[in-house]
Amino acid sequence: MKLLKFACIDSTNTYGKTNFDTLEDKTAIIADEQTHGKGRFNRVWVSKNCENIYLSLILKPQNITYIPNFTQYMSVAAAKVLGDYNVQPQIKWPNDVLINNKKICGILSEGIVKNNKLTGAVLGIGINLNCDAKTIENIDKPATSLNIETGNDINKEEFLQKLLKTFFENYENVVQNGFEYFKDDYLRYTDFLGKTVYIQPRDNDKREKYTAKTIDNQGNLIVTDAQNKEKIIYSGDLIY
Repeated sequence: MKLLKFACIDSTNTYGKTNFDTLEDKTAIIADEQTHGKGRFNRVWVSKNCENIYLSLILKPQNITYIPNFTQYMSVAAAKVLGDYNVQPQIKWPNDVLINNKKICGILSEGIVKNNKLTGAVLGIGINLNCDAKTIENIDKPATSLNIETGNDINKEEFLQKLLKTFFENYENVVQNGFEYFKDDYLRYTDFLGKTVYIQPRDNDKREKYTAKTIDNQGNLIVTDAQNKEKIIYSGDLIY
């Protein structure tokens, strides 16, 4: 695995997409600072602290069937590593990682299409490791950082190596088997099933109320509406 490190970059995902053809499979792009970090639905990800994780992976699997599940697999890898620091991470479908109901990790996968064919993905992840309280307060949604939750400074390099090791140790199994391979691990980190939830397809769309029932073998959320009619949710924001 090749590791590219930058002191400052616009976005590790943008760099990965721009240079996808020339970068080797499984290249990891890490930056101390991003000037234009982003999350799902083009939301801004605050990226000014060099002691946080701003990482993108270049992934070019021969089997592209399960690329859509890579974000959920990364959320499990991140949750496992965070758990090593005596905190209790939760996964909020589809792939946000929380501690005490506050976001600590965001994940964004961007597919690479050549000649109308999906050929791979740039998988980005941002994790708040070492943030001061003021930075956290300036984030527009409830957020936290690992140093705040533990009361200790976090060694960024050590965390990064743990994350890469955890992600890649079962990566090939996920490439071949998809969400079903790590479904049990994913479910262990969830606490919203059986609860009333709201699904917001996009920032400006109206929230819809459901009961969360289960996650299917493709990683989709199964819900029921007020008439107990079942529905499959493929994407959107989960609020509960």
